[in-house]
Amino acid sequence: MAKYGKRLIETRKKIEPDKMYTPSEGLSLAKEVSTAKFDETIECHIRTGVDPRHADQMVRGSIVLPAGLGKTVRVLAFAQGDAAREAQEAGADYVGFEDLVQRIQGGWLEFDVAVATPDVMNVVGRLGRVLGPRGLLPNPRTGTVSADIGRLIREVRAGRVEFRVDRTAVIHVPIGKASFEEDKLRENLTALMDAVMRAKPAATKGQYIRSVTLAPTMGPGVPLELGPTMALASGAA
Repeated sequence: MAKYGKRLIETRKKIEPDKMYTPSEGLSLAKEVSTAKFDETIECHIRTGVDPRHADQMVRGSIVLPAGLGKTVRVLAFAQGDAAREAQEAGADYVGFEDLVQRIQGGWLEFDVAVATPDVMNVVGRLGRVLGPRGLLPNPRTGTVSADIGRLIREVRAGRVEFRVDRTAVIHVPIGKASFEEDKLRENLTALMDAVMRAKPAATKGQYIRSVTLAPTMGPGVPLELGPTMALASGAA
């Protein structure tokens, strides 16, 4: 049987059993139950009705959160020639090509996001077994491969996040820090819901979004009312 610390037990008491919260109530409560000694990340967990075992029901995409993520992201750029210079000017922390591939093959993984230009992907693709399971392999489908490498790096630094459904049909995405003002978190949540709705697979059967929950890194989940939360995507709530 799971054992919970006193802090978590006390914060759980602030969430009423079986109650669903409006987006505004939920965001406020998620901030309130963030009681760790560091600035926790507020995460959004979206349970979908898709079957991720089928390729035509995969949900994935990327979005630039309007209020950012509130953290420094270490960006690695696979590029060469003029594109490498552009990546450096855009603020990439690490820029290279075959030299970076060799470092990563040797076990180095000191970065948070990897991007690449299309012309180097034939070599970068060799890192699939290392970076793929970690969600770090550049991929055109998630928007991390682009000829406009400078724009891509600036977006990543501004708060660009990727999302994809996991094997249990749930999408997990950070939407900011507990220290953010509520309206900033709401902006990010609205942008996320809009992006997820736009990413709905044509092959989806039945109810697409089944539940949405907010939670700080070390705190309990706050369940949101589905109707008002879904309405955020159209700006109706």
